[in-house]
Amino acid sequence: MDIKRSLVVLLSSYGCFLFGQEKTIDTVYIFDNQMNKAKLFHKVTTLSPQDIQKNYANLSEVLRFQSSLYIKENGRGMVSSPSFRGTAASHTAFVWNGININSQFLGQGDINNIALFGYDQLEVKAGGGSVVYGSSAIGGSIHLNNDLKFNQGTHATLYSESSSFETYNNFTKVSFSNDKFSVKVSGNHFISRNDYEVEEEDYINRNGRYFNTTFNIGVSYRIAPNQSISWQSQFYDSSQHYPIFVENGNKTKYETQSTRSLISWDVSKSKLSNSLKAAYTEENFQYFGDLNAPKTSGATGKNYIFKDDFNYFITSNLNLNVISEFQVNKGEGYGSGIDKINRNTGSIAGLLRYFATKDLRFEAGIKKDFVEGFDSPVLYSFSGKWNALKWYSIAFNTSRNFRFPTFNDLYWQPGGNPDLKPETSVQADMDHEFTFGDFKLTLSPYYMNISDYIGWLPTQYGYWAAFNTHKTESYGLESQLTFFKQFNKHNVRLNAGYTFARSVNKETGKQMMYVPLHKVYGNLDYQYQFLNVYVQGIFNGLTYTTTDEKRADALDPYFVLNAGISATVLKKFTLGIRVNNITDAIYKTVAYYPLPKRNYGIYGTINF
Repeated sequence: MDIKRSLVVLLSSYGCFLFGQEKTIDTVYIFDNQMNKAKLFHKVTTLSPQDIQKNYANLSEVLRFQSSLYIKENGRGMVSSPSFRGTAASHTAFVWNGININSQFLGQGDINNIALFGYDQLEVKAGGGSVVYGSSAIGGSIHLNNDLKFNQGTHATLYSESSSFETYNNFTKVSFSNDKFSVKVSGNHFISRNDYEVEEEDYINRNGRYFNTTFNIGVSYRIAPNQSISWQSQFYDSSQHYPIFVENGNKTKYETQSTRSLISWDVSKSKLSNSLKAAYTEENFQYFGDLNAPKTSGATGKNYIFKDDFNYFITSNLNLNVISEFQVNKGEGYGSGIDKINRNTGSIAGLLRYFATKDLRFEAGIKKDFVEGFDSPVLYSFSGKWNALKWYSIAFNTSRNFRFPTFNDLYWQPGGNPDLKPETSVQADMDHEFTFGDFKLTLSPYYMNISDYIGWLPTQYGYWAAFNTHKTESYGLESQLTFFKQFNKHNVRLNAGYTFARSVNKETGKQMMYVPLHKVYGNLDYQYQFLNVYVQGIFNGLTYTTTDEKRADALDPYFVLNAGISATVLKKFTLGIRVNNITDAIYKTVAYYPLPKRNYGIYGTINF
């Protein structure tokens, strides 16, 4: 299946569903079959495996240098979380091949415990998306996607890197496909002693070792010209030793293992398509208060997911999309007071897309969630896009989104609160897109209001507890400038952006913690024949770390610059060198934990 022939060759370049004009093309099976539809109305930043390899250490570095997100990281490779448009980590949905994989215990994804390699693309979508992607898709969503291509023969890739701080990274991928069968297998092992030093801060990253191992497998079989059965699985294992500030400090660590598996049966005809999925996800984590002692706390979560995505083309320019989902969520804690938990959830959503002309289209969506023990709100979304001129287009999006309380919010002892209400948000944004020759500029003002914000506060009994605390208001501007030029044997590509984010607690009027007002990022690539050079940098403005905007505790602005060069010989062998933090900048994304100064890496790739 190829997303209804890539949504009928992406609207057959006329902006409407002309199902009579399908073309015969090599099939590509994409597991997240909603993303191409989202791109018809929303700005989505797509990063290729080559983009990801520029920032090899972890997913945090990729998102920090190549997207508008603010990433707070407790030291390189440690606990890390995103902030979309001034929201909290729990307001970002991580979506693996169309399945929301946020932790049922934490309600978020720990970025550095999500595999970096093994995806065919990584996509970043700002703005609410709960109608399609469920709880936590309030500030935005991060999509980790795999595809399976047919009629491609046999290919293999071997990647190996050695870097500063005794860091070693090895990745291999093998794929085979013919007319009816496609398989792709990949594996990655990353390990780092991670003992960097920042003399100016009198800081040594003691006990900072971490490693992770990932295995991915994907298979698709075309059982008929318009039907396929596909399977995708990922197995992940990691360990993080948490940094200590003094040599004789108490050494701790955190270990996690996750399993994700999904099988899909897809039917694609001229007017009708359907994708039926069954998925199983499991998360296991253990915290060790002493490296040499048994675990102190931990938990196991298991999710059984059934999802159906039905599309029907009522007319050539009117499309009905119905998405239904049912989940069984199970959890069991250790050392947290959380007993065995079972929760059933379900939802049904309907989206109607109307393509008035090749330049004007609309989408309206409505969704009702059924979460055991909660009165879930009715969600909605409305989007429109108009290509007003050859050089200008405008898109408008508004939606109501939500996040229901996590297992920790509800059941942690002491502090869990079974009377919590789901968070709800209303958001609106616009995309103004200008095209001037090879340049494309997108300006996206936005507004968001979150009610019944869930936070943990100290109590009179000496412990912290979860409450619906306040309302949050976020507004600002995201901008992105892209450029691509090919002349003779030269290629130049630019991806840069600026973000202004004002996010305030409406009761105090103060900026939320770890939300910088200003961020600028940029990536410039130059290629000449076999030679490739890139430069990337970020500027991050003043960032408050307390709720009262105390300047003495704020993180100072910083600018970080990276660069790399690589050469490819015989189209198969690539050797590269990268230098991170060229100017030796002193910077932090979380108080007390500086990130590394100048560091180096050398890598090689072989393509068979």
